Parts: sequence; structure tokens; C-alpha cells
Amino acid sequence: MKYLTQFVIIMGFTLLGEALQRLIPLPIPASVYGLLLLFAALCLKIVKLEQVKETAGFLTSILPILFVSPAVGIVEDWALIREDLLAILLLLVASTVLTFGIAGRITQAFLKKGGASHD
Repeated sequence: MKYLTQFVIIMGFTLLGEALQRLIPLPIPASVYGLLLLFAALCLKIVKLEQVKETAGFLTSILPILFVSPAVGIVEDWALIREDLLAILLLLVASTVLTFGIAGRITQAFLKKGGASHD
């Protein structure tokens, strides 16, 4: 019963994210709204980590399986993707490098602010 309760809590935040995505006219996925709401609830101690920890860990561990459906969709739409493959690959590489660079800079800033040294 504990896992079902934890799953319902997580799905509740997912539902709230869906509602927010329909109410706020921004191009932000509903799942991002849901994650931000759950994060805020955890930070504000509205939801305690113990109330979602085991189920969240399980969902994280099966995350690769959840990507099978989008991969099948890519295979099905290969004719459309093939036309713009070079542009898509260039965007993927550029966004990955940019993400790594920004994440590295943010990590360095946090390490400097916290007084920790990292070689």
C-alpha cells in the first residue's frame, strides 16, 4: 500500500503540472511544471522525502525503458527526419556542448562559493 500511496502523490503532481500547462500559455512541458511543483513541495516540507522516495527511486531506475516509445516514433518517422538529419545532428551536438559548458560553469561557481576546492 505504501508504494501505491507514493505513486498517487507523484501522479498528483503530474496532474497539477498538466493543469498548469493548460492554464499558462508558455511552451513548457507539463512534466516540467509537475517536477517543479514536487520540488517546491519537498523544499517547503509539504511533502516529506520519505513519502515518495521508494517509488521515485523505482521510476528513476526504469527510466531507460520509458524511452522505448519515443525511439519507436523516431523509427516510424524516419522519412521525415532523414531530410533534416544534418541539421538535427548539428543542433544535438551544439546543445550538448552548450549544456556541458553551462553545467560546468555553474558547478565551478558553486564549488567556489562553498569554499570547496576541486582539482
